[in-house]
Amino acid sequence: MERKRGFEVAKGFENQNINLPVRKTKNSAGYDFEAAEDTIVPVHISGGKPTLIKTGIKSYFENDEFLMLVNRSSNPGKKGLVLANSVGIVDSDYYGNPDNDGHIMFAFYNMSDKDTEIKKGDCIGQGIFQKYFLADNDVAEGKRVGGFGSTSE
Repeated sequence: MERKRGFEVAKGFENQNINLPVRKTKNSAGYDFEAAEDTIVPVHISGGKPTLIKTGIKSYFENDEFLMLVNRSSNPGKKGLVLANSVGIVDSDYYGNPDNDGHIMFAFYNMSDKDTEIKKGDCIGQGIFQKYFLADNDVAEGKRVGGFGSTSE
């Protein structure tokens, strides 16, 4: 069977009982991602950096696709967690990159009034596969040279 898209355990997480993302119902768009380890997300302080929640997962998919990372609908109300970038975009060339093997992480701010504890195995967000299109005069030829956040300057 030809591989088109899917999930694998990222390097360094092979022996940590990582569950691959799954859809919970047959009509769900998103694959649920779990936290790979216990993490405390501190209350957000103005100017502070987001907390990266490790998943221990990497994903492969076609070159004209991306994996959109979105928050769980219950996270803001129940845990005060919002994604720092609102929506995360994982590009196809992120898979297997030399910096972090394509390890997917969710970047959260905690907007509640107390630290939020995330336990290993807690569902933290969803990934949705999407196609994208190119403009007529697109000439992008750059190559990925790093991992998380490496395409920005």
